[in-house]
Amino acid sequence: MKVTRLLTSTLLALGLIAGVLASPKMQVVFNKTYPASKDSDLAKVKCNVCHVKGKELNVYGKDLQKALQEKKTKDLTAEILKSIEKLDSDKDGVSNGDEIKAGALPGDPKSKPAETKPAE
Repeated sequence: MKVTRLLTSTLLALGLIAGVLASPKMQVVFNKTYPASKDSDLAKVKCNVCHVKGKELNVYGKDLQKALQEKKTKDLTAEILKSIEKLDSDKDGVSNGDEIKAGALPGDPKSKPAETKPAE
């Protein structure tokens, strides 16, 4: 019984560590694909580009998750990020790509570029 608990605790801890390490790796890929100015909303929110809080995903994060699942991978790439640029995840009338290029948040309908361009 004690061995089972110890093994379960160890596996749980390793799983949590792996989850924590995944986010920074994905953020690095995002930042390399979409360099943002330091004062933009996009640069300030870090993990909240995709997450609401903790592991909970916002609508952009859910669209990104779906794209990852369609490619049958957990490794984020620039190609996967670009595959959802034409979507309007937050339904604010501006495509994800246009929001990101303007430093706005594609998962937050309140965050829009100064000049909005309708999504396709």
